[in-house]
Amino acid sequence: MGRVGVLLLNLGGPEKIEDVRPFLYNLFSDPEIIRLPWQGLQKPLAWLISTLRAKKSQANYLQIGGGSPLLQITEAQAEALTAKLSELGQNVKVYIGMRYWHPFTEEAIAQIEKDRLEKVVILPLYPQFSISTSGSSFRVLEEMWKTDPHLQQIKYTLIPSWYDAPGYLEAMADLITQELNQFEHPEQVRIFFSAHGVPVSYVEEAGDPYQKEIEECTRLIMQTLKRPNQYTLAYQSRVGPVEWLKPYTEDALQELGEQQVKDLLVVPISFVSEHIETLQEIDIEYREVAEEAGIENFRRVPALNTHPRFIESLAQLVIDSVDSSPRTFAQVTHPKENMKMYPQERWQWGMTTAAEVWNGRLAMLGFLALLIELISGNGPLHLVGLL
Repeated sequence: MGRVGVLLLNLGGPEKIEDVRPFLYNLFSDPEIIRLPWQGLQKPLAWLISTLRAKKSQANYLQIGGGSPLLQITEAQAEALTAKLSELGQNVKVYIGMRYWHPFTEEAIAQIEKDRLEKVVILPLYPQFSISTSGSSFRVLEEMWKTDPHLQQIKYTLIPSWYDAPGYLEAMADLITQELNQFEHPEQVRIFFSAHGVPVSYVEEAGDPYQKEIEECTRLIMQTLKRPNQYTLAYQSRVGPVEWLKPYTEDALQELGEQQVKDLLVVPISFVSEHIETLQEIDIEYREVAEEAGIENFRRVPALNTHPRFIESLAQLVIDSVDSSPRTFAQVTHPKENMKMYPQERWQWGMTTAAEVWNGRLAMLGFLALLIELISGNGPLHLVGLL
C-alpha cells in the first residue's frame, strides 16, 4: 500500500475538570454547531455560553469520574486497528484528530506531513454522516488541503459514513444480544435506539443525510439481530430553542412508560465510544426519566469501543478505500451559506420558537454592545455611572 496513514476523526472531550470550559468554547465556536447570521458574534457567543454552562457541565463530568474517557478509548481503537491491519498484511500508521480538544486535527495533520505519507484515509468515528460531526472536521481539513502546498502532495480519500458496513452491524447485533439475554423475558424487551440529534433545518435546508442514515442503520441492525422485539428510535442532546429531530429521547421514554413498557434496552446508535452522552446523559439522566415514567428494568448496550468485529470492519473499510477511487471533500454535503436554523422569521407573541429567536438576537446584540463598551470605556452605561 506504500506509505499510507489512517486519520481517525472524533469529537474529543475534556480530560480534566479545568478543561471543560475551554472545550465548550471550542465546541460552540464551530459554526456547524451554532449557526449565526453574523460571524463576528460566533466567538463572543461561544465565550458566553461556555462560561454559563461550565459549572453544570463540570458537575456532569464529575459524575463520570471528572473527565471524558474518549481519548483513551480512541487510542485503544487506533492500536487495535493498527494491529488488525498488520495482521492483514498492511503496514499502516494510524493517527487521531479530535475536533474540539487535544490532539486536535491540526496536530494530526502536522505529524502526517512530517511523516511524509503518500496517501491518507480519512475515517470519521461516526457511523452516520452529519454536517455537524464528520462534515465539520471535513471542512477544517478541506481548508488545510486548499491552503497548504505541502499537504497537497499527499493524496487522500474520505469514508463519509459506514452505517451499513456488515461488520459494524454484526458487532452491534452481538452487543444487543448479550444485553437482551440478561433479561428474564428477552422477547418482551423494547429496544430503544437513542441517536444524537441535529436541528431539523440541517436535514430540510442543507440536505444533511443524517436522519435518513440513522433510520436505515436502525432498520439494518434490527434485520441483522433477527429478534422479534419491538423498537423505538429517538434523538437526544438537543441544545437551544430551535427545533431538532423528533421524537426527543425524554419524551419517547415518558410515552413508553404510559404504554406500560417495563423492560427497556437502550442502544446508543450514533456513538462508538463511551463518553459523557452515554455515561452521564443516558446512564444517569435518562435512567431517572425512565424510572419516573414507570419503566422498571433499564439497561444500556455498551458502546462498541474495541469490539473485535467492529475493529475488523474498520480495517476492511480502510483496505477497500485504498483500492477504490478516492472520495473528495467536494463529494460530501456542505451546509449552505447563511443557512437558517429557525423555521420562523416573523415575530409571534408568547412562548414560541420565533419569539425565542428574536429575543436571542436582541440578547446577542446587547451582549456585543456591552463588550464594545467594556473595551472602549465609552458608552451609555459609563455616562450614567453604571460602569
